[in-house]
Amino acid sequence: MSNRNGSQRRGLAIGCGGTVGMAWIVAALAAVQDVLDWDPRTADVMIGTSAGAEALTMLGSGIGVDDLVAMQRGTTTNPILDAHMRSEPGRFPPLPRPRLGAPGRALRELLAHPGNGHALLTAGSGMLPLGGGNPAWLQALAERLNPGRDWVQHPATWLVSMDNASGERVAFGSPSAPDANLGAALRASWAVPGWFPAVPIAGRHYIDGGAASTASADLLIPAGLDEVVVIAPMASTGRLPVTSAGHFLERQLRNRMSEKLDAEIALLRASGVKVLRIDATAADLTVMGPNFMDGRRRLDTFEHSLVSTRRQVEQGEFA
Repeated sequence: MSNRNGSQRRGLAIGCGGTVGMAWIVAALAAVQDVLDWDPRTADVMIGTSAGAEALTMLGSGIGVDDLVAMQRGTTTNPILDAHMRSEPGRFPPLPRPRLGAPGRALRELLAHPGNGHALLTAGSGMLPLGGGNPAWLQALAERLNPGRDWVQHPATWLVSMDNASGERVAFGSPSAPDANLGAALRASWAVPGWFPAVPIAGRHYIDGGAASTASADLLIPAGLDEVVVIAPMASTGRLPVTSAGHFLERQLRNRMSEKLDAEIALLRASGVKVLRIDATAADLTVMGPNFMDGRRRLDTFEHSLVSTRRQVEQGEFA
């Protein structure tokens, strides 16, 4: 695969994926850096959702891919990254709070889009109880990487969340988004429904952007890019069958997220943007397992994905 012409503008979109997906993301970033001979930190615009927002908080703060690889392997000498890896949120959510997150939005979604698979996903997030998890580990990452700053060093790093009342996607850091500091935006993007509480920003409450879209790649259309690298561990090319009872819910979620990403990439291409898509294969998912927060599978996922994602990048092309 040839490198880009220096005059071309390249963007980076990284989707949600939890603890296991984050390991997969770092492997994919290593493949992109190596095969394309391109440092992802030099992307003209970067957009990230949930685990993708976590990755971009590090990249946008100047942390290189090699440092992220060392972090995943437990060999990092960076005390901030070491502390972050020791603060994984656990395999299961803590006890939720005794009321639903956004039942009104859920009902509006179902009435407005009857039979739409992705609308069911967004509506379902509103029917989950309020999460009781503590996102302090994300706030600490943001503050320790950027002391005295409200945002990362990279001038165009966007972190996607969803307005919990309206269902609207908001890319914090983008020109159209309300002002938010980095810690709040990262916590909002990672606020998995039923796991972490919604985050108040500018008079609204925001949850994980993955409730609306796995990667929100189409939000890059106004950026005037020539190419976009999409890294999406919660999507797969083609629809993967259910292989076990444990995978049933994961496959339902994955197939709906994949459909949405298909549509977003089609919009990008229709606007003249070339896209390189990297997503999770059936072989990847065998290693990752059905629980995307299961840290016990993190290292195996990372090592397996170093090979599988590299193969995708070597065989793929911007199209």
